[in-house]
Formats: sequence, structure tokens, C-alpha cells
Amino acid sequence: MSIHNERFLDPASIPIVEEGVVGIVHTEWNAFIVDELVRGCERMLVQHGVIDIEKMQVPGAFELPYGCRQVFERFQPEAIIALGCVIRGETPHFEYVCQAVTQGIGALNVVLPAPIIFGVLTVNSVDQAKARAGGSHGHKGEEAAIAALKLIHQKRQWQR
Repeated sequence: MSIHNERFLDPASIPIVEEGVVGIVHTEWNAFIVDELVRGCERMLVQHGVIDIEKMQVPGAFELPYGCRQVFERFQPEAIIALGCVIRGETPHFEYVCQAVTQGIGALNVVLPAPIIFGVLTVNSVDQAKARAGGSHGHKGEEAAIAALKLIHQKRQWQR
């Protein structure tokens, strides 16, 4: 665990979200990493009170914004978590995909009333991806779930 995550990951700072509804949109591409991100994300959500998790799989990271929009329109979740893994290759494709998914999710955060959590790994190698999917750099699926829980809790507090 890196030092900047200690406060964020402190169990005392993670709220219980009774009867929460969360969407998870995840990629089929790089499933050997993404499936673990989804498992960790679901585990953290259930552990903290979320009872309804609506999932949608999309082909790749480029399609994540579309999937997030569809999940929101169909299920009206309190938060949506976008999970994927883009691994740098030998062509500029990596940069285009990373930029498109980042901008797409950012745009949804401006227009939708539910937060879209960016849980997309953008890494240079498979080893870097594994380190972030439960390895030496933590579990980014769990961290995405924590971010969703904190934002749902904050929104509920404001609505009181």
C-alpha cells in the first residue's frame, strides 16, 4: 500500500451504504485482469451494504462510456464503476483508447446525476496490471468500490 492511500483505505473511513444500488460496467478485453478487478469491486460493495449490483460487459475500454450510460438509463444506480485494463502496445492505439475512455467517462460525470468511477488500468505491461489487481500496488477494483461508497454516502448526507 502506498502512503497516499492509507487514509483513503482506512476501514473506519469506508461507509456502510445500506440497500445501495451500484452498476459495474467492465470490459471483456484483458479479462484475465478485469475479472479480478470485478471480483474485488463486488466483494467490497457487498461487504459495505450494497445489495443490488447491476453488471454489464462491453467489448473494450472504448465502449465503457456507452455501457455506463446504458446502465444508468436502465437501472438508475446511485453510482457506476467502470472497470477495464488497457496495456500499452507497439502502436499509438494505447493513447487513443486511453484518451477516449477518460474523456467519455469525464463527460458522463458532468451530465449524469450519479458518479461514474474511473477504474480503468492504463499500464505499460501485464506485470504492472497484475500489481494493481491485488498485487503489490493494491487492488484498484476494491479502491473503485470504496470511491463509489464514499460518494453515495456523501450524496445521501446532502439529501437529508
